[in-house]
Amino acid sequence: MGIEEKLPSGVLLTTVEGVAGYMRKASFWPATFGLACCAIEMMTSGGPKYDLARFGMEVFRASPRQADLLIVAGRVSNKMAPVLRQIYDQMAEPKWVLAMGVCASSGGMFNNYAIVQGVDHVVPVDMYLPGCPPRPEMLIDAIMKLHAQVQDTKLGSNRLAQIEELEAGALKALPTSQMRGLLR
Repeated sequence: MGIEEKLPSGVLLTTVEGVAGYMRKASFWPATFGLACCAIEMMTSGGPKYDLARFGMEVFRASPRQADLLIVAGRVSNKMAPVLRQIYDQMAEPKWVLAMGVCASSGGMFNNYAIVQGVDHVVPVDMYLPGCPPRPEMLIDAIMKLHAQVQDTKLGSNRLAQIEELEAGALKALPTSQMRGLLR
């Protein structure tokens, strides 16, 4: 049962944004930035048991110029933060960042002067993946959720309007330091 049976007339209508979103999500090329134990789980997800190749991600790129997904796996020290920013800046647009593990997301148990308390202080993060370390299944699930985000990304002037809308929503949000209830 193929697409031919779903489309008896052989005609399919879509938008350029829809086709571009599908192509982008189907061809993620991740850059490796493994800094701690989370990197072992990231490498495992590329192996034969979990097989990221099913999603077009079989090759982790060593060059940021060939990558569009930066997976930050592990804790980021203050010495490593400028290197991370340089790698992010060298990546071509569009680019996405996934913070893998509690250390990359919030500093983890390392609440000291040497560790950056969340990689979002260095680069903008599109997806946070909790866990210490997160399992390969969790990484694949986060990548699938990022695929859904990428599929719905707008293009051109629509993208600029989408960015302005997201930034306006973020500016209206209550600062974390003022939140009460379960978050404090």
